Amino acid sequence: MPVRIDKYLWAVRLYKTRSLATDACRMGRILINDSSVKPSRGIEGNEILVVRKPPVKYTYRVINPIENRVSPKLVINYLEDLTPDPEKAKLEIQKSSPVAFRKKGTGRPTKKERRVIDRWQDGFTDL
Repeated sequence: MPVRIDKYLWAVRLYKTRSLATDACRMGRILINDSSVKPSRGIEGNEILVVRKPPVKYTYRVINPIENRVSPKLVINYLEDLTPDPEKAKLEIQKSSPVAFRKKGTGRPTKKERRVIDRWQDGFTDL
């Protein structure tokens, strides 16, 4: 029996809440057979699922659809990770990228400073 994709993404702990999974579907970040899906689309076993969480594009195979949330140890019974190593390396690169530093006592950045910081950080995520 097919299970809603938003429920499945929440049940296998790809998203913390079901509403986050629903929003990801609506934004076109969830792909099945290279086409974006609506949150109400049913998912069955042996389908390839692509989840885009910038900067990484995760690929999974649905082993067994499930509606109820399971513990992290049991997720491997319902989902197989097919994400290639170069994609996982993007996440490591982002984690190791330098963090913006501000001197103590300078307060919050101004709007202009914030734009500069954002542009600087975007340069590291585009790798």
